[in-house]
Amino acid sequence: MIRTVIVDDEPLAREVVREFLRADEEFEVIAVCANGFEAVKAVSEHDPDVLFLDIQMPKLDGFEVLSLLDRSPLVVFVTAHDEYALRAFEVHALDYLLKPFSEERFQKVLSRVKAQLPVRDRPAVQGIAAALRQKPLQRIAVRGEDGSIQVIPASRIDYVEADDDAISIATAGTKVRKQQTITDLASELDEGRFVRIHRSYLLNIERIEKIELYAKDSRVALLRDGTRLPVSRAGYARLRELL
Repeated sequence: MIRTVIVDDEPLAREVVREFLRADEEFEVIAVCANGFEAVKAVSEHDPDVLFLDIQMPKLDGFEVLSLLDRSPLVVFVTAHDEYALRAFEVHALDYLLKPFSEERFQKVLSRVKAQLPVRDRPAVQGIAAALRQKPLQRIAVRGEDGSIQVIPASRIDYVEADDDAISIATAGTKVRKQQTITDLASELDEGRFVRIHRSYLLNIERIEKIELYAKDSRVALLRDGTRLPVSRAGYARLRELL
């Protein structure tokens, strides 16, 4: 059986996909989700083969869902918005169903699923999400070790610190760990607001109180909350361009 999860905030849309899937005995619907939080939990618990995923949803959109997954199912986007269609195919999403769609169109998708499932070399869903979501990011979704999900507005980020193969996001006096490189996040945030001041630090320039000379060709950024961060020579040059 091909294990399937359906994610859509519209009840009618969920039911249409479910009914079309029932017509094919090779598919088993193991979870139906009304929002992104339910989707992340369902994929983690059930490890589906294919994910039928809406893009525009409240709380967590489809791309944020993908960025939080620790599995890589085949992804079929199901949406009323066509602006991502071409890019979706460019980054190897399996298919892109534009609402409303016919049963004949849906059956073609199922044929593609069956043909693609044996292929082992699939793109990670996090890569699909990073390539498609609009930039600069307005918020960052972070999944905790306990499975909880926190959504951090970009404007509330104080700074980001590299932490091995992950990052720590400092916001409002707390730090949140996310499995992502600092280089990748820097490419997704607003370059006019976030500056790589050091190989290990990405800083929201709105939090700067002043820049102090620490030693020859070495400086520190003093933030409004008293935090002190190292500033490399290259980082200082980047800061001077914006300040």
